[in-house]
Amino acid sequence: MNLQSLYVGPMVADIAIGFIVLETLLLWLLYTVRGWGLAPAEYVLTVLSGLFLMLALRCALTPDGWPGMGAFLIAAGLAHGADLRRRFRQQP
Repeated sequence: MNLQSLYVGPMVADIAIGFIVLETLLLWLLYTVRGWGLAPAEYVLTVLSGLFLMLALRCALTPDGWPGMGAFLIAAGLAHGADLRRRFRQQP
């Protein structure tokens, strides 16, 4: 496998999804075990929005993946909107 085939296929999205999952697990573990960082409620909507965008990209790079792409783009928009709403409600 060469670098070009990595970028034109869905594997590039798979790698990004893997990093998102690992990062989220690490953040959760640091908070749960050590009490460091943010509570999961502070970042879960942001992570979901990015994860849904990567899943939409994966569908776009997969033949006949367009129905999933639309569904994941809608889900990303909803997660982003919910995140913004939560943040604006926290304003003093």
